[in-house]
Amino acid sequence: MAPTLLVLAAGMGSRYGGLKQIDPVGPGGETVLDYAVFDALRAGFGRVVFVIRRDFEQVFREQIGTKYAGRVEVDYVFQSLDALPEGDTVPAGREKPWGTGHAVWCAREAVRGPFAVINADDFYGADSFTQLAKFLTSPAASPRGFDPMSGHRTPRVMAAQFAMVGFTMANTLSEYGAVSRGLCDTGPGGLLESITEQTGILAADVGAKQKFSGKETVSMNCWGFTHALFAGLDRQFHEFFVARGHDLKAEFYLPAAVSEMIARGEATVRVLPTDSAWFGVTYREDKPRVVAAIAELVTAGHYPGRLF
Repeated sequence: MAPTLLVLAAGMGSRYGGLKQIDPVGPGGETVLDYAVFDALRAGFGRVVFVIRRDFEQVFREQIGTKYAGRVEVDYVFQSLDALPEGDTVPAGREKPWGTGHAVWCAREAVRGPFAVINADDFYGADSFTQLAKFLTSPAASPRGFDPMSGHRTPRVMAAQFAMVGFTMANTLSEYGAVSRGLCDTGPGGLLESITEQTGILAADVGAKQKFSGKETVSMNCWGFTHALFAGLDRQFHEFFVARGHDLKAEFYLPAAVSEMIARGEATVRVLPTDSAWFGVTYREDKPRVVAAIAELVTAGHYPGRLF
């Protein structure tokens, strides 16, 4: 089965100051999202599912979704405040949905088979999608484990096998303000052990004798999953809601949920390192740099002058 691309596009971009998912950055009016879809299609993905909000559904469909008509199957999922596990209710005063883990959980009935998760406003590079497609189309984990002590297969269910594209921190920074990055600890075999969220990282913090070397592996929310993710998300989201649902600003983050599945032995995550430069429009001042970087890639022949 060709993998699905699940795109998290429900955020409005408060720091950026507008709906940055539909802001053009390419020479033919392409958005950052257009390049992600283009890279995913040529890597072998066969379907795209967008997680959006109902309040901008029409403009998103008209300016984004219609571009891909006839090229790939497109579907939509809505992240809403009241999309909760059965029996849970929205606390009085809560105004926004529950974070990236919640956004993916909302797509549990729309995703079939293996899938990748990305942010709509991040440029990940062709290599990221090529690596994810290769991982997601490789033989799935056997439902029966191998006991290294006896040398025989056992009824033990193996942990789900996931993947994450790991970026080099120095390739992911903004010149115009602080960013948050998930610092990755990787163990034997290139398996992810944990992700620690580091906030307030400035470009000046990176380099010789600085807080960070710049060589650290960071997560940019570029994942490869099987459908087994949703069982873990469902259980954890309910646990989160019971423990922190009263906190009006608490969010259920995807990296934290995956880290918890690793800690519980429910999943392994293979880190797929890439040297690709990540481009993002966290701040409006970032846009000229992104436009220039994409123009260079077009000139070098990595992308056509017009994608769709």
